[in-house]
Amino acid sequence: MAVLDSPGRMPDSPALARFKKVLEFAFKHAVPGIGLPAGAALAFKLQSMWATGELQQLLVLARETTLTFDLFTLVAVCALALAAALAWHALRKPSIYLVDYIAQRPDDSWKHSRLDSEAYAENSQVFTPEAVDFQRKVLWFGGLGNETYLPPWLGNYPQTTSMEKAKLEFDLVVVKACADLLAKTGIQPAQVGILVVNCSLFCPTPSLCAYIMNHFKMPKSTITYNLGGMGCSASPIAVDLARQMLELYPDTYALVVSTENITQNMYKGTQRSMLIPNVLFRVGGAAMLMTNKRSEARRSKYRLDSVVRTTLSGDDTSYNCVMEMEDSLGNRGVKLSKELMKIAGKALKDNITSLGPRVLPMSEMLVFGANMAARKLLGMKLAPYIPDFQVAAQHICIHTGGRGVIDAIQKELGLSNDFVEPSRAALYRYGNVSSSSVWYVLAFIEHFRGVTKGDKVLQLAFGSGFKCNSAVWVANKTFKEQCYAWEGFDLEAMYDDLSTLEVKLNALLERIGRKPMASPSPTPGAKRHAVVAAADALPAAGNAVAAH
Repeated sequence: MAVLDSPGRMPDSPALARFKKVLEFAFKHAVPGIGLPAGAALAFKLQSMWATGELQQLLVLARETTLTFDLFTLVAVCALALAAALAWHALRKPSIYLVDYIAQRPDDSWKHSRLDSEAYAENSQVFTPEAVDFQRKVLWFGGLGNETYLPPWLGNYPQTTSMEKAKLEFDLVVVKACADLLAKTGIQPAQVGILVVNCSLFCPTPSLCAYIMNHFKMPKSTITYNLGGMGCSASPIAVDLARQMLELYPDTYALVVSTENITQNMYKGTQRSMLIPNVLFRVGGAAMLMTNKRSEARRSKYRLDSVVRTTLSGDDTSYNCVMEMEDSLGNRGVKLSKELMKIAGKALKDNITSLGPRVLPMSEMLVFGANMAARKLLGMKLAPYIPDFQVAAQHICIHTGGRGVIDAIQKELGLSNDFVEPSRAALYRYGNVSSSSVWYVLAFIEHFRGVTKGDKVLQLAFGSGFKCNSAVWVANKTFKEQCYAWEGFDLEAMYDDLSTLEVKLNALLERIGRKPMASPSPTPGAKRHAVVAAADALPAAGNAVAAH
């Protein structure tokens, strides 16, 4: 499958590419390249001294001089070495493994097409004609396909949004994911020592943690944490919390759950900045089983390498850019600020600045440092060097917040289309499933591409606050797994659908009495970019989605 390079990152010059290869070779082979010959030379020299009798003479001399060690000194040195080894073993943090996970696929009866969304907007009798028109444009522009999921009771007029229905959504999606995961891994609920659940907007009492614990009859010794209000970036936070707990409690399992609840969170007003979530957010949830058991290392899929969390809540603009609130008529919803993408870019830069030294190869770090020194210290007029994260991670899972979010990250990190394809596919197939989205992206990678032992997987998530959080996993083995979440998905059909976006949008506008929009014809054979070409012709609706 041909892949077109992204214009976001210019390729390295031939000289720089050769220089980085030399650096990588030097750092990769320095120790064996120098150490092994030196060790071999020393062994040869000792053998030669033994053959000539020089070594025996040195041993005799040592016995007759103060070079001789007494028994006490020998025992003390051995004891200190043993104590140091034991201390290192006791203080060393345990490796944290991801045994397996489930990205849940709701029942097919929950599938929600574009026409379903249009029918809801038209027939709900709560939206003005302008609000209906705006949601239509966002729907066709946002990158979602025809098989995303919403609870069927939201199609009623008036909608059924009771607490009972919200819990039913959680039960049929999230609790089922937990049950499927425990069955898949063979772990009993009584073996789960730590339970972490994150759901931003639905926080009932008793908590969702208590709901899961009660459903599976987990023991009273299970430690539970319920995270609310942390937005779409909460999954790496939940993973990081589970990691910290696993470092404190040995020989146990942690069940981590990431989701968002849609039933009670549909906005019924007219403010454009609050209507976008209606169109983009869909049902989804993921359950992950983590452990610190060394005996689970062989069958575990990944080892957790690092988690980096960036929060800009101390800044008023960042704090207010994604806000749950009521409009002037008392309709509750989530408001998205026009400054959102700018703030997201700053959070991303801060996050990857901290993440870079942990994952980037030495060649990238040296070139980056040399570029900065030349610009800052020597005053040279050079373009800032953007490290190539495509050599730091073999797979990148971008939160499916919207087409504009994926576009912005692709450009900021200079990623090829191949790297962002899993995220675009997850947005198309499932929509914005909030914090669980990075797991649907990873499931796509495992299902269609597979992973190789040693591969690094970078998960990038953004959320209210404003936050940018990242997690890096290292594959424990080579595998390619059939994931139910992606069974039957046709990637080429997705690109065919998106390549006709302009035609479909113009037909829609003609149907509602609006003037069709012209856009540049896509390059032959470049169906994967046709959606971007069509999007360039859209007015304010497109800008609003990009801001999301």
